[in-house]
Amino acid sequence: MSGFDDAKRILIVDDEPAMHDSYKRSFAPQRGESEDALDTMAAELFGDDAPDSVEQTAEFALTHMLQGLDAVAAVEAALAAGTPYSVAFIDVRMPPGIDGRETAMRIRALDPEINLVIVTGYSDFSPIEISKVAGPADKIFYIAKPFEVAEIVQTATALAKRWEVDRELAATRAMLDRQVIQLQEQGAELAANESLAIHMATHDSLTDAPNRLAFLRALADRVKREGMFATAMIDLDRFKTVNDTLGHLAGDALIRDICATLQATAPDGAVVARLGGDEFGILFDTPGDQAAVMACDRIVAACAGTRQVFGNSVQSGASAGVVVVEGGCDPIDAMRRADLALNDAKRNGRGIARLFDESMDEGIRFRRRIENGLGGAIEKGELSLVYQPIVSRDSIEIVGFEALVRWNTQEYGPISPAVFIPIAEESNIIHELGDWILAQALEVLKQWPGQYVSVNFSPRQFRRHNFVGHIMQSVQHAGIEPARLQIEITETAIFDDADRAADTLYKLRQMGFRIALDDFGTGYSSLYNIRKFALDSLKIDRSFIDGMGRERESAAIVHSIIHLGHALGLEVIAEGVETEAQVQSLRIAGASHLQGYFFSRPVPAEQALALATQRFIGGEEIAIVPEAATGTEG
Repeated sequence: MSGFDDAKRILIVDDEPAMHDSYKRSFAPQRGESEDALDTMAAELFGDDAPDSVEQTAEFALTHMLQGLDAVAAVEAALAAGTPYSVAFIDVRMPPGIDGRETAMRIRALDPEINLVIVTGYSDFSPIEISKVAGPADKIFYIAKPFEVAEIVQTATALAKRWEVDRELAATRAMLDRQVIQLQEQGAELAANESLAIHMATHDSLTDAPNRLAFLRALADRVKREGMFATAMIDLDRFKTVNDTLGHLAGDALIRDICATLQATAPDGAVVARLGGDEFGILFDTPGDQAAVMACDRIVAACAGTRQVFGNSVQSGASAGVVVVEGGCDPIDAMRRADLALNDAKRNGRGIARLFDESMDEGIRFRRRIENGLGGAIEKGELSLVYQPIVSRDSIEIVGFEALVRWNTQEYGPISPAVFIPIAEESNIIHELGDWILAQALEVLKQWPGQYVSVNFSPRQFRRHNFVGHIMQSVQHAGIEPARLQIEITETAIFDDADRAADTLYKLRQMGFRIALDDFGTGYSSLYNIRKFALDSLKIDRSFIDGMGRERESAAIVHSIIHLGHALGLEVIAEGVETEAQVQSLRIAGASHLQGYFFSRPVPAEQALALATQRFIGGEEIAIVPEAATGTEG
């Protein structure tokens, strides 16, 4: 029987020998005259032997049983040998042994996969009664006696094939179940590894406290919520002496001890982080300055005293600087102010906590002067716009100009946009300033023969209520087609609220405005973000252009951005182009547009009109002349 597929193994159970003969004839292959002659010769030579209980045919291996108990035993033996039956044909009435119903029930109990065919001319049981004990219903069938040969063979063939398919499906399901379990185990292992990696990346290896990265994240999250909170910087006093006299192991032990003290004495819910060396940061909510200073006083007092380190008595102490700010502030600036207060504490005797005040920061005083000056700059006529051409790669045709603001103060002289724009961005002055820049640029644009003007919008402007309506109203008032205004935004403007930004950009594009993503490659961009937002062009940051000739990394970044732009159907504008070598490299790389001192410095409106009318910039290099107003291109 080893030569037969398991699916062809058929069990026949009937108490009448004549029925077994019928089954044999039904399953017997068609034979020719020559085969019959050979059988006759074999019988004359060897005689007729009694048939074996198992008869092999060309298609099936048949096992014949006269009683139900014998059939049950045969099924059990076949399962044990690993050669189960696919189909069993069972008679209902088989005196004196168990009947077909009982036989079917016992076989089903042994082998849930076997297909059962009840064959009888009459029955003491209804099909429903047999199905209840020998089901499921899709594995039990009925054939009436007397049966046709074709009926038996077709049933056996179909059920054997089905049995084979069922086993294959079961094996596949089992394999898939094992793979699912394996994937789940691998997923759990990866999650555990990821959790460990995140913990290691955000925690100090010496103290297991949050590290600088985790502290900055906590601070960035806290500034998004309303209410006052304190940022404190703690530094150990004379820690270097411990390292120098007792060694770094003793210093490490002291750091761990102090960290435990800070965690025990900090206000409830505080984040205590080791920022590096002997410096710690503490972030906690507070009702005001006085409560924050009292909390820091308790921390400083807890750090002071004698500690035992490796059997040595060590005098420990700490100084603290703290600043209390409202939600919505700049997290880096909060740390900077706390650090200034800490420096003041160390200058004034150590072992104390100092609250930040603006007298500690010359930068803040300068910032206030800038804010006050910007407020009246428009009325005083101190602001102006200059325009830098954007040219096509091959023909050097001027297709547009970027509008750049300049501020020349009566008191301090020229102030760089890199200084006053961030200050304006932190206050509502940016809206007044931005409206003036847009109105001036659109007024100048009217005189150009067809170029567009590119205007920078800060993140705060972009998040302005009804930003789209405001821009549309501005171009309509100026009588300018939206397609002649390019809106330049940075990655920061769209990253904070990607869904809202995507909706805003989509509306602007639908109205016909051009959209450029400025300083691309320096922020948070991902391929997902670029695909999500409606853009016309990417502007490669000038730092990468400047580094192309010196750093392979910068050249690789530039090539990658250009290829990405091509793949997404976007223009790619290279800023800060200053040399012939850069021009040739960018042309070869495939940048669609170029901008920089090599072609023209930013020029006043009158010169911009002349260049726009001229349309093309000659092949000779234009001298790089710094602007008298600011000494900067941006």
